[in-house]
Amino acid sequence: MDEFQYQIDLLKAQNQKLNGECSMYRTLVNTSGNAYLYYSYREDACQVMGDWDRFFDIQVRNRNDLTKLFSQVREEDVEPLRNAVYIDEKDASFAVRDFCKKDKKQWLECQVNVIRDEMGEPQEKLLRFRDITQFKKQNDDLAYMAYYDTLTGMYNRNRFIQELAGWLRQAEAEKTMVSVAFININDFRKINDGIGVLVGDELLQQFGRFLRGLCTDENMMCAHLNGDAYCMAVYDPYGRRTVEDLYRQIHERLEQPFVLTEHQVSITVSVGVAEYPEAAQEPLALIERAEIVMFKVKHEGKSGIRYFDAPIIEDFVQNAQMERKLKHAVLEKEFLLYYQPQFDTETKHLRGVEALIRWKDEDGRIISPGEFIPIAEKSSLIVDIGEWVMEKAVSILARLKKKFGISLIMSINISAVHFAMEEFSDHLIQLVEEYGISPEEIELEFTETVLMNDASGVIKKLELLRQYGIQTAIDDFGTGYSAFSYLRSLPVQTIKIDKSFIDSMLQDENGNIIVECIVDMVNRLGYDTIAEGVEQQEQLEYLRDIGCEYIQGYLLGRPMPEKQLEELLEEQLEKQVWE
Repeated sequence: MDEFQYQIDLLKAQNQKLNGECSMYRTLVNTSGNAYLYYSYREDACQVMGDWDRFFDIQVRNRNDLTKLFSQVREEDVEPLRNAVYIDEKDASFAVRDFCKKDKKQWLECQVNVIRDEMGEPQEKLLRFRDITQFKKQNDDLAYMAYYDTLTGMYNRNRFIQELAGWLRQAEAEKTMVSVAFININDFRKINDGIGVLVGDELLQQFGRFLRGLCTDENMMCAHLNGDAYCMAVYDPYGRRTVEDLYRQIHERLEQPFVLTEHQVSITVSVGVAEYPEAAQEPLALIERAEIVMFKVKHEGKSGIRYFDAPIIEDFVQNAQMERKLKHAVLEKEFLLYYQPQFDTETKHLRGVEALIRWKDEDGRIISPGEFIPIAEKSSLIVDIGEWVMEKAVSILARLKKKFGISLIMSINISAVHFAMEEFSDHLIQLVEEYGISPEEIELEFTETVLMNDASGVIKKLELLRQYGIQTAIDDFGTGYSAFSYLRSLPVQTIKIDKSFIDSMLQDENGNIIVECIVDMVNRLGYDTIAEGVEQQEQLEYLRDIGCEYIQGYLLGRPMPEKQLEELLEEQLEKQVWE
């Protein structure tokens, strides 16, 4: 009897343990967030578990009931799902897209596990369904961020390069061309600075939508690379699918302003084109060369289209090398100043000198400013160079005054970029006071381009300098478009007549009239007149006769180093003593 009771108690204990484990596994299944389908091969019976009702709206007693699932999935997902339910006798995992329950679409992952006996025959199968909709959405969001521009919805640089690489491989096989156009909005920074970043963003979106609208078939694509830069590519271009025709359509659209929320904005673009296989064979190289050509368009006046050719790349490489050397020159102070004298046309007394920068590179070669100043002006290097020239010229003037005891005007060329710096005036005044020279002995020379971007701001700054005593001059007068209109309001003291007028005035009657008119007008306004590039005695005599006060040129003095300038000053002192 005791033995029988022991067996009963043992069975109860084992049953309780099994019930506990069963409860634990049921809890795990029901709280897993997954739906499970269990199938027994021996009994040919199905059982559903977990969140089945949340995933599916069908009752399952056997495998035939599962045919209803197939009407709720996309056509391409029916076969893998049917195989998982009826055919597959091996482990598998796949995703079902857009599974629909009560008009709610979701992504499901189905994982199949088959349990076998010792002989390897399938005995049981378990299908686990997991909702991966949020995971897929996150992946899609990450993929969008990786391959699409968030501002415009266009391809970004990564996606464009990826697609272009595929096009180039196909073009190589098919022996055809691919055109890449680099499109840049001109002066976009002025839009952002002038009317706001939000307006600029809206403009980028509208222009991007327009460019996408030009891509009318699968052999055309466009991307927003960054800021104001876009890229378009055309596979096997011909007819209306050429970059030339696309540019025509762009040009026609830009004849009308973009109507934004609060503004109307007109723009122009510069377009550089590079073509596979002539320009490059790799996607990045093709884009880079199209960009280089675009910069060439900007340099030549903006608003146009140009195609890649070998000389453009050669120029670019040379300029890049020059810029690298120029950065080193700025750090090592490889510059020196030459001085070109300015003389009175009546007495030939020295009025002053113009400080002219020269670059003596590490190989000892003297490089003229015509070679390196345009490159420096495209970067911040022009500011560093301008600061060096100002301090060097002021310090030399102070030393010459102390040595010779004479009053001398030091003319210094100032770039528009340097002059636009907020601290320019304060720094110049600080130099004048530090070296103890008279402000009237400094003359700043500007070309007319300094007025183009911010005429009122320039005039205000020039007025401040004039009140302090520093003189200003307009260089290369007559070569720009704005000089006559600004002359009345400009606080300047000197006008320098450009050499091109001096060269032609004795041979060309029109040139003669222009020079006489400039001199007469400037004299009436009360300014000093300096004629540049005087190389002949006849020119000097003519200028003197029409009332031009000063000349500068090879006839009386070439640009000279500091030592030779000292010799000239000694001669001037002796000449004045004898007179």
